[in-house]
Amino acid sequence: MNRKIDRLEGLVVVTGASSGIGLELAKRAARDGVDLLLAADRDLSAAAREVRAAGANEVDTVECDLGTEAGVSALVERIGDRPVAALFANAGQGANGPFLDEDWDTALQIINTNVTGTLRLIHIVGRRMRDRDAGRIMVTGSIAGHIPGSFQLVYNSTKAFLNDFCIGLRDELRSSGVSVTVLEPGATETNFFRRAHMENTRIGRQEKADPTTVAAAGYAAMLDDEDQVVTGFMNKVRTAFADILPDEVVAAMQRRMAEPLDR
Repeated sequence: MNRKIDRLEGLVVVTGASSGIGLELAKRAARDGVDLLLAADRDLSAAAREVRAAGANEVDTVECDLGTEAGVSALVERIGDRPVAALFANAGQGANGPFLDEDWDTALQIINTNVTGTLRLIHIVGRRMRDRDAGRIMVTGSIAGHIPGSFQLVYNSTKAFLNDFCIGLRDELRSSGVSVTVLEPGATETNFFRRAHMENTRIGRQEKADPTTVAAAGYAAMLDDEDQVVTGFMNKVRTAFADILPDEVVAAMQRRMAEPLDR
């Protein structure tokens, strides 16, 4: 089924929309003149002003923790019975350090936000899309999902799950009017590295991609009904090598990039 479209219309839901890739996705959708519902675990007033200025028709916000059932329920309640034209499941968290030294509640929050909350939201919204045979889902995965994640183990593992999940869900929906795309960026200039305490790592200090460019590539791929998009030439090279090289070699490369420099 050809599901390519030129632009979005109707209600668009963006999670993790307070800054970074999520905010840039929302601003890109705003230029299509859609209604936007923004969700994040922090204040969204500044983001709401930016997307209104970018051309959104109407803007609503929900401050909630999507790593909890209550947070997902709050977002679904705000959606109400309105049909969702597109869901950008972008919310995510990470943390740095050896897994066995990591606080378990922190690890569990990463899993609940990146995987459990994302899947719960897709399960609810995706069913409604399937029932009316229309809708688009884009999930922010990562090239990290191709890499055994030494010193970033829980995050990389959740992204591996999401990358694979999206391709499988897309196949299940291939005869429907619902499309699924996974966006797989590399290191991007967002608040992620500060929140994950990764500023004192090589990957934290290296030059990173512009979230505007990443979001534009993801948005275009979603409109074109592509299954997945790896943004940036070098990220495509890294992903290709990560899929070919022995896992032990790739894990050692990841360790060099993610291990704290003051250890």
